[in-house]
Order: sequence, then structure tokens, then C-alpha cells
Amino acid sequence: MYAFWDANNPNSFAAYTTSHLVALALLAAVVVLLFVCRRQLRQSSAKRRTVSLIIVSILVLSEVTLNVWYVQQSMYSIRHSLPLELCSISLYLCVAMLLLRSRFLFQIVYFIGIGGALQALLTPVLGYAYPHYRFLEFFAAHIAIIAAVLYMVWAENMRPTFRSILFTMGFLNLLLLIVIPVNTYTGANYMFLARKPATSSLLDYLGPYPWYLLSMEAAAFVLFIFLYLPFAVSASGKQKKLSLP
Repeated sequence: MYAFWDANNPNSFAAYTTSHLVALALLAAVVVLLFVCRRQLRQSSAKRRTVSLIIVSILVLSEVTLNVWYVQQSMYSIRHSLPLELCSISLYLCVAMLLLRSRFLFQIVYFIGIGGALQALLTPVLGYAYPHYRFLEFFAAHIAIIAAVLYMVWAENMRPTFRSILFTMGFLNLLLLIVIPVNTYTGANYMFLARKPATSSLLDYLGPYPWYLLSMEAAAFVLFIFLYLPFAVSASGKQKKLSLP
């Protein structure tokens, strides 16, 4: 138990080891399960409510226990512990989105939730390997973020639009007005706006600081277009069917 919770655990995380691959396989299983069960969820408000509350519980439990861990291990710091990472912001928005069944929040979280959480899962910035608490919390929270978004698509039948991309880009740039001053005055690196992470990530291919910040904008826009494509193709197909004599 001590090793499971201890912040000084020497068992450090390594990407694409067996435990990492198992976590990614769990993500795939969750996605497939939600897709397979989508019709059952649409037909039953009780089932939707149960699945929604399960995802909310995982998200809330992850965030609450993380902050307890920070405090109990004397690690809480405004430089590292504020919920200003993109995935932390997505987590809070996901909880509100699920509880309120908010189409407005969905328009943002669809893009930043999937985009940010998937990047985090594929290239984790994580210092603890399985079975440490931080390993389990990290993957549970990020998988739940993706599950929350796909639940809204497949169970609540919500769809993003092209305008959602522009709205999300505006939201991200408004976040910069908050996060950059926090980074400047505290020495933090929230959203990796002050420097690149020490571990390998997509940012390694986007140029040196500060130019990679502009590259991040372009990469985010391209990623959002990619995430929107399935809905654009689907909408185009429906329009063609309606136009047939």
C-alpha cells in the first residue's frame, strides 16, 4: 500500500511497455463497448443515466483523489497542481456536460477532450508506472474523458459542426489569456506554453520555443478538422439521399 501511494516510488513509467499497452487496449474496449451499446442507450433513459453517472463518478473520483494525494504527499503547489492543463479543464467540462446534458459544452469538449486526452494517452507525461496510484488515476481520468465525449455522440445523439471548430479555437485562445500570465508569475508550465515537456510528444516536431506555440494552433486546427470529418461525411451523405428524385 505504501508503494502504491508513495510519491517517492522509484518505479518510473516507460511508454509502450506492457502496462501502457494494456491501458490503451482498455481504451479501445471502452470505445467499442459504447459503440456496440449505442442503440440500447438511446432507447433507455435509465441506462443512459446509469452510464453517465458512472463516467461522472470516475472523473470526480480521479480529480478528488489526485488533490488528496498532492496534499497528503506535500506536493500541492500552484506551479504544478492547479487544474489548468488542457485535460484537467476538459475533465471539469465533461462533468458539467454530462450532468447538464449540455450541447453547448459538447461543442468544445468534443474537440479538446478527444484531442487532448488521446495525445496524453499516447505520449504520457507521467512519472509513475503500474501499479502506482498515479498511473491508475492518469489512465482512468483520460479514458473517462474520451468515454464522456463518445457517450454524448452515441447515446445522446449530439453532433459537432464546423462552427464548433471555430468556437473551440476561440475558447483555446481565451484560455491562453489566463494560462500564460499564471505561467509567467508562478514559473509553471501549464498547457506546455512555457516550454516543451521533458518526455517525447507531438511538440518535438513543431519547432523551438516560442514558434511551436504557433505550430500548436495550426496542429490543433488540423486535428479538429480530422475529428469533424466523420460528421461532415455523414451529413453530406444524408443530403445526397434527400436530393435524389
